[in-house]
Amino acid sequence: MTLSFDRRYREEGCRLLCGVDEAGRGPLAGPVVAAAVIMPEKGRINNIDDSKKIKEPQRELLAARIRERALSWAVGLASVEEIDRINILQATFLAMRRAVSGLGLRPDYLLVDGRDFPAFVYPGTEGTLSGEAVVKGDAKSYAIACASILAKVHRDKLMAEWAEAYPQYGFEKHKGYAAAHHIAMLRQHGPCPLHRRKFIRNFVNDAPGGQGELF
Repeated sequence: MTLSFDRRYREEGCRLLCGVDEAGRGPLAGPVVAAAVIMPEKGRINNIDDSKKIKEPQRELLAARIRERALSWAVGLASVEEIDRINILQATFLAMRRAVSGLGLRPDYLLVDGRDFPAFVYPGTEGTLSGEAVVKGDAKSYAIACASILAKVHRDKLMAEWAEAYPQYGFEKHKGYAAAHHIAMLRQHGPCPLHRRKFIRNFVNDAPGGQGELF
């Protein structure tokens, strides 16, 4: 990944360029996590890329370097209950807003991975923040890729911790995604508090005893 995509924004005066990305839109269990990060213009970290293309040990090392070098970074979550109540897209926007609100610096411009750019405000200031959505941004923008890594590492850590409370599901392995073992354990044991009720219906309708015993 080169810095050319982000460089044009800096050349237009965006000194505090902020990348925003999420992890966990698709899983059957766990929160959606977003990260916002403002990286310095100089001192690029090598091997930064879309978090899905990087193996877990390398992601963790890169996340530590990003946190160390970032001018500011923050993580925001939307809970399982919020996902079920307002839908995954709105919950993703909520997590992103929480991440941006947690920054120690007000960004000049936001680059958000995806097709949609929700309204962002920064605490204590007036008006909405400027920015744009970038389709496949984690493969184009250095700032978004850094946010992608932070969000993925943070969420994976949460799922590994919750695996200790709910060991039967194997969250530490699949992180809540629809892996075959996860679906089998969901059908065998029913959902736990981490499961997204609206996401798992298609997987438990044909479970022994029917959906009524699972909800």
